[in-house]
Amino acid sequence: MDITLQNFEADLIQASMQQPVLLDIWAPWCGPCKSLTPVLEKLEVAYAGRFKLAKCNADEQPEISGQLSQMFGVRSIPFCVMFKDGQPVDGFVGALPEAQLREFLDRHVPSAEEMAADEDVAAAEELLAEGDTESALEKLQEAVAIDPANDTARYDYLRALLLAGRVAEARRAFEPVASKVMLDARLAAAGHWIDASEKAPSARSPDVLAAAIAANRRDFDARFELAQTHFAAQRFTEAMDELLEIVMRDKTWNGELARKTYVAILELMSKPAPKSAEAAAPKSTLEVAAKINTAPADPVVDQYRRKLSMALF
Repeated sequence: MDITLQNFEADLIQASMQQPVLLDIWAPWCGPCKSLTPVLEKLEVAYAGRFKLAKCNADEQPEISGQLSQMFGVRSIPFCVMFKDGQPVDGFVGALPEAQLREFLDRHVPSAEEMAADEDVAAAEELLAEGDTESALEKLQEAVAIDPANDTARYDYLRALLLAGRVAEARRAFEPVASKVMLDARLAAAGHWIDASEKAPSARSPDVLAAAIAANRRDFDARFELAQTHFAAQRFTEAMDELLEIVMRDKTWNGELARKTYVAILELMSKPAPKSAEAAAPKSTLEVAAKINTAPADPVVDQYRRKLSMALF
């Protein structure tokens, strides 16, 4: 695949949002280039789709090769640049031996296990959209088994289990990553959902809780219990309404538990950002910086984000 200014955005920037792309900058007169390119082509086949190889003729595309050379501070070819998620992230100069090329690739491309897990996750998302929850759960369970460190697969698995009401299984699947909730908002949200689902069966009835709140609007324990009941039943906006009442009256109640639970529900309701660039690059200039991707707008989520912001500030 030859990269030019005309296809730079589509075949390099956007393509790297889906899989890593290694750009080989070469020239016909360059002897080392002639020895490097066949090895890279061999590795592209050996890595079986884990990265894509692209080429750029430095003589024919001086804008591209020049800007990348300036960015990395290099003055010679062959010069290879790895693109991931729309950005140039690393590179090397010279005709490296195959062993060093593999070391470079292994730092940036997904493992075979990660690829298999990602394929299972993608298949599971289609099955969930079709309403086939059981088949989706099988795919997600397999993805987590193949690659236990794949937090995206685990989050999707947890979410599918909770949507299916399989709380005990969700708790078991959550335990291996419970210590990571401070680093991953998705896993933290799943943890809050599991807590709510575990407590809901022993909660007081909604009528009893509503009576307690009517008698004392600052009965935050009753409000939170009612919010947990709504949360477990996937009545997310009703849960946030009760949590917001707590936040407005006492932001720090119970270690900010109401705010944290509210944020968890927003996370669960939010759609993921699309893995594609938003717009094509101008044809007259080269832009190596990726476009900023944002999640599709959800008016309900946006409304409740504003409500929380107003309550906090």
